[in-house]
Amino acid sequence: MSVIYRFFIPFLFCITINGCMVGPNFHPPASPHVSAYMETPLPHQTARTPSAGNSGKSQTLVKGEDIPADWWYLFRSPTLNRLIIAGIANNPNLTAAYASLRVAQETLNAQIGNALFPAFNGVLSGERQKFSDASLGAPGARIFNLFNATVNVSYTLDILGGARREIEALRAQVDYQQFQLIAAYLTLTSNIVTTAVTIASLDAQIQATHDLLRAQADQLAILRKQLHLGGVSRETVLTQQTLVNQTRATLPPLEKSLSQSRHALAVLVGTFPNQPLPVIKLEALYLPARLPVSLPSNLVRQRPDVRASEALLHAATAQIGVATANLFPQFTITGNYGWQAIIPSQLFTTSSKIWSYTGQLTQPIFHGGALLAERRQAIDAYDQACAQYRQVVLQAFQNVADTLRALEADARELRAQKNAENSAQGNLVLTQQQYRLGGVSYLSLLNAQQQYQTTRIARIQAQAARYTDTAALFQALGGGWWNNSWCIKECLYEA
Repeated sequence: MSVIYRFFIPFLFCITINGCMVGPNFHPPASPHVSAYMETPLPHQTARTPSAGNSGKSQTLVKGEDIPADWWYLFRSPTLNRLIIAGIANNPNLTAAYASLRVAQETLNAQIGNALFPAFNGVLSGERQKFSDASLGAPGARIFNLFNATVNVSYTLDILGGARREIEALRAQVDYQQFQLIAAYLTLTSNIVTTAVTIASLDAQIQATHDLLRAQADQLAILRKQLHLGGVSRETVLTQQTLVNQTRATLPPLEKSLSQSRHALAVLVGTFPNQPLPVIKLEALYLPARLPVSLPSNLVRQRPDVRASEALLHAATAQIGVATANLFPQFTITGNYGWQAIIPSQLFTTSSKIWSYTGQLTQPIFHGGALLAERRQAIDAYDQACAQYRQVVLQAFQNVADTLRALEADARELRAQKNAENSAQGNLVLTQQQYRLGGVSYLSLLNAQQQYQTTRIARIQAQAARYTDTAALFQALGGGWWNNSWCIKECLYEA
């Protein structure tokens, strides 16, 4: 028993004497000293367009308010909610991101087991050997068996913290994969919303084009009757026919875009393009009246891309410690404890017991400058990660600023487009009446029809822009993942 005590005490002692860790300690970058997202402040409320329905409502920007976790519910569309639930459950990219997180976590667990704990291996062997007495200066030979049963133990002391720095780097990689998973989740939900809005917009544009096409076809039928009666020239009929064909030619590109958007939505929700999807109407969507705008000082803690870049910076910091520790001595202790005998029945007797333990010190002396180059490489990688982090932060603030400005511009554009549509519609009705009475030329009627078509399509596009840019704001501010009640929180907890 005293031998076992003397054998294991050194290993238990070694586990407790791991010393300091060389290399710099990581400190999260401070939030940028920025008090606003833009040079000129935004108005408290966006413009209002009373005649545009839900999409014409004014939106209030509430500074410092927290972002709801399931922000898409603010659009009040059960169909949209079902699509997002299906996407979260079935999207392959989200599943792959979750698997990448598990890979990083298990890689960390393996490194912890290999670096922080002794390695124990049990060995049981049997050997039959012919031994020549000539090596002892005597004639003859002997044949004998040799049986071994041993436990081997090895442990490398992490006195300078190289192994712990490697674990720190791998733990930062786990953080990186966590925020990559959050980014995939946020991108998925945002893309489903914007793609659904695009589909609704294209569907409305196609419907508007069909309505205009029917009106133009009716006008063409009237002109043909007038041509038969000698009331108009053939040139007038051909001009109207050209206008009908031009309007009809705008349908295939819209229908193509609609099909492609529906196919993209099907892939987002994790199904094949041949599967039917629910229909979302643009006028059925509700425009959120209150938009939370996070404080600029909080943005770097909310954006998953910024947090992922910070995790890479953390990993690069830890790698400097790893490269530095490789310049210093490495301390390793190995030991064996077991039994050795020439017949199995004597294997576990007291007389066949064997043991040993060895300490080894390895000091790098000459590696052709490789170790120093590796440390310089780690420092350069850290500088690169710092620059990349700053770039990601700048782009995050740009993204928010662009989106806030777009929301203001979208509201004013919708009001202008709706006013233009109302004017064009009124002008078209008046011109049609005057044309029937002979008060205006056909060219005036043609111009009125073209103006109305253009303004109606532009108004629909302006409506859709308000919805898509609202979704873009939630994405730009981080999407409220820290309040999330969906599977993403479970993923983080499991990791």
